[in-house]
Amino acid sequence: MTYLSNQLTSYFIKYLPAITSLITVIPLPVQAATFLVTERAALTSNDEVDWRSLGKVFNPSAPNFSDFLPNSFSATSQKGLSLNVDIAPANNPRFTPPFVFQTLPSPGIRTNFAIGDFILFGGIDPSGFIPLPPGSPDPRTLGNGGPFTISFDKPVFGVGTQIAVDISNEQVETFITAFDKADKLLGTVSVFSTSSLALDNSAVFLGIRSDSPNISRIIFSSSAPQFGLAINHVSIVLPVPEGSYTLGILAFGVSGVIWKLRQSKIKLVS
Repeated sequence: MTYLSNQLTSYFIKYLPAITSLITVIPLPVQAATFLVTERAALTSNDEVDWRSLGKVFNPSAPNFSDFLPNSFSATSQKGLSLNVDIAPANNPRFTPPFVFQTLPSPGIRTNFAIGDFILFGGIDPSGFIPLPPGSPDPRTLGNGGPFTISFDKPVFGVGTQIAVDISNEQVETFITAFDKADKLLGTVSVFSTSSLALDNSAVFLGIRSDSPNISRIIFSSSAPQFGLAINHVSIVLPVPEGSYTLGILAFGVSGVIWKLRQSKIKLVS
């Protein structure tokens, strides 16, 4: 064992510069391909932004102006990633500012997100909160359809959320567009969906994933910007710390040294 330890130390010292050089020379993947993700689980996120963390939740039964949000504000993910949200101002003075609400059965605000979800909404004509008589068609209240822009303090691999447009029983196309830190377009993906008031978690998931952590800004929008845009909690794929990659290369190098040592020992025995 002493001989083996001495040999291992000798080989490790001998090959350490080569291992270090390998770590320095081999770059991290730089592939910039992006692709659509339509299921939250498939995004394999490791972080999240829940809009209740903003500390302002609109109550339709007791509206309070202080519950509304500015069109630009900051937020922090569960793992401490800083981000900025910009919601394009509406050009209609009747629209409310953006707000967060919890979707619940009547007298709460119904959507086709899951019951209890906290929703970031662009704004709406206040008359949309007036209950409709029985037998009336689904409401089509004009609202702020964004777009919603989210900028990240550090680039990420992927982003996604469930998304809906405040117009029931009509198919709408929703988009997510990604940019890198140099404001270069990485890609745009979209899905078609139909919104409702069913509270059945049927709101479509729309996400974008990249082969490298280069997504610095994303924009959510729809083909019907005259109707309010809504998203629930945003899932984020943070990059793996660089130390993990370096340790992996180091482990590969050390395992090579051990293999070479074993080969030498076999030769000595034979």
